Amino acid sequence: MRKIANSELNRKNTEEFKEAAKTPIIIILDDVRSLHNIGSVFRTADAFLVEKIYLCGITATPPNKEIHKTALGATETVDWEYQKEVIDVIKSLKNQDVEVLAIEQVENSVFLQDFEPINGKKYALVFGNEVKGVAQEAIDLCSGTIEIPQLGTKHSLNISVSAGIVVWDLFKKTAL
Repeated sequence: MRKIANSELNRKNTEEFKEAAKTPIIIILDDVRSLHNIGSVFRTADAFLVEKIYLCGITATPPNKEIHKTALGATETVDWEYQKEVIDVIKSLKNQDVEVLAIEQVENSVFLQDFEPINGKKYALVFGNEVKGVAQEAIDLCSGTIEIPQLGTKHSLNISVSAGIVVWDLFKKTAL
């Protein structure tokens, strides 16, 4: 086996990325404190051609040196918008017929492996604060919740890891 050189990866440039058909996924980050988590989510969104990221509450926005460290330029490719209130974003997206799902551990959540997206449907995924998770008020407005099953002692994943797992799972179920 030979490692593939960066020049062989057929990377899109910024213009090609902007013009490419997007995966029908929107990411909503609400009150995410870590700038590195925010940058990592941008990078994941770039990797899977996510349509847009909404940054809400205390979530920092680009341009930011610490976000850039982990985003590696993905803040220039992925469409994003800041909205103070996550509730307003959820309501607006639902009015546009987007299925809004909280990624959280709640009663009657659907385990990720059991979630079957509807072909042609657009999904928005709400990820919350690193300590408090998705706010109950936001959960109440969502169409449902997805939970990543965990078997260890922590039952807690880093927000950027959670986003990577869920986006990859939905990507492979909808785009491949």
